[in-house]
Amino acid sequence: MDEKNTFPRPVIKKNDLQARILIWAVSIIAFLGIAFLSGAKLNIRVNFDPHIFAAFNAVINSIVAILLVLALIAVKSKRYLLHKRIMLTAIILSVLFLISYVCHHLLSGETKFGDLNHDGIVSLDEKNLAGSLRYVYYFILLTHIPLAGIILPFILFTAYRALSGNYEKHKKLARITWPIWFYVALSGVAVYLLISPYYN
Repeated sequence: MDEKNTFPRPVIKKNDLQARILIWAVSIIAFLGIAFLSGAKLNIRVNFDPHIFAAFNAVINSIVAILLVLALIAVKSKRYLLHKRIMLTAIILSVLFLISYVCHHLLSGETKFGDLNHDGIVSLDEKNLAGSLRYVYYFILLTHIPLAGIILPFILFTAYRALSGNYEKHKKLARITWPIWFYVALSGVAVYLLISPYYN
């Protein structure tokens, strides 16, 4: 059966109040948990390079960015079921990203851009060596962090509206969610590429 032009059937019952409570609860708990855990570091030795999690995150972000483009193409082509499958895959990958992100910060701690000798201080010489790339890095980082912090409820509300069959509201919110999510995914890859030379 040709799925084109056919909206997927709602898979959850519409209950806006319950959805709002659940989505905001999950979003706030996730935000506070990540904020707390990313400032912590476990003093344990592992038999692998913990920065593998950062590389994994960059791969996930790259795949999510590609999936978002494919999902946009699918919905513009009125292939709604394909669009739904792609977006659910992107959401699942984003959950894996959050887990991996926390693991990375718990095991590796903080890395400072330009810190070549890994002493936790970026000296004047190190700043000069990093040059104007420092400003590029911090601009991307300072736009990435707040947008990454707010994207989760947008994603969940957008998904809820689609899964409950409220396609008009889904479409309106997706016009906000999609570009923010796409930028967060791409800027996440850029942050990794720029900071990874300073991993110890």
